[in-house]
Amino acid sequence: MKYSTINPKLFIENRKRFREKLKPNSMALFVSNDIMPTNGDGVMGFVQNADLFYLSGIDQEESTLLIQVDKNRNYKEILFIRKTDNVIAQWEGEKLSKEEATEVSGITQIYWNDEFKRILEELIFDVSNIYLNSNEHPRKDSKLESAEDRFSKELKQRFHSHNFEKAAPIMHELRMIKSDIEIDLIRTACKITHKGFNRVLNFVKPGVMEYEIEAELIHEFISNRSKGFAYQPIVASGKNACILHYIANNQPCNDGDIILIDAAAEYANYASDLTRSIPVSGKFSPRQKEVYNAVLRVMKNAIKMLVPGNTIPNYHKEVGKFMEKELVGLGLLSLNGIKRQSKDAPAYKKY
Repeated sequence: MKYSTINPKLFIENRKRFREKLKPNSMALFVSNDIMPTNGDGVMGFVQNADLFYLSGIDQEESTLLIQVDKNRNYKEILFIRKTDNVIAQWEGEKLSKEEATEVSGITQIYWNDEFKRILEELIFDVSNIYLNSNEHPRKDSKLESAEDRFSKELKQRFHSHNFEKAAPIMHELRMIKSDIEIDLIRTACKITHKGFNRVLNFVKPGVMEYEIEAELIHEFISNRSKGFAYQPIVASGKNACILHYIANNQPCNDGDIILIDAAAEYANYASDLTRSIPVSGKFSPRQKEVYNAVLRVMKNAIKMLVPGNTIPNYHKEVGKFMEKELVGLGLLSLNGIKRQSKDAPAYKKY
């Protein structure tokens, strides 16, 4: 991995918090993501299952984490990893040794993958509940069967007399609150993004291509130990900025245009996220300045509302009022139009 070693205290504490949420007499199982193919013998870059990484720190394919809790809250933690052979060592490089896996995760019981079936069958009949993980993001839209999907299907067929529980609700609850170590990792990702943005500010001028700006960003990110972009980057000049998920990044940046850049670095599987708009020429026109400052005022007011006790629906409603006021000030909305708007389709949504 490109990133610096992470204190295993993070993963030890994460597993402790997870175990405390399990029912007695339970086992939880987490598997790594697939390596996705492209064409021929090509593959995409490996991205670890975020929940497995959160609980173990293991950033390697073909890994499985087993956590067991008995009726007295005694527990076992076992990690199964891929064993390096001569072919793997020659073509891919050596994988984690058992000792290295312990240093990364804080787990002392490490086995090779070929021992998983035997150990699972030795332990699984001592528990009543099996927690299986799944990707339950509300905007998930994939037709592919994941490694988690296949793993869960197989276990439910083999051990159908057990009670199966979902790990995802527990993981959602735990991961929404970040520890100090996680906050430091996210800050590192933000600092790398900051460096990339400053690099772009000194690079942009009329005539550069959107993809050249993307190239400047990825150069700075990887130079600072990031794996790359935290998400598909958007570098949208002129009218391209009106396309919400524009990713072609293949047009010239013309004098007088504004460039919207929505691109940020990841670091150690933690993401940063930045969207900024800058003038190609280095200076906003009077109208561009008006719009920019209106958006900036909305952002600052929105940040002030991010306080304990507020709710997402109320937050959206109040931010909408700020938007409405600024759009009227810019002459983009009229007070009469606002009076006629429907509750479900407020006028500001147009922008």
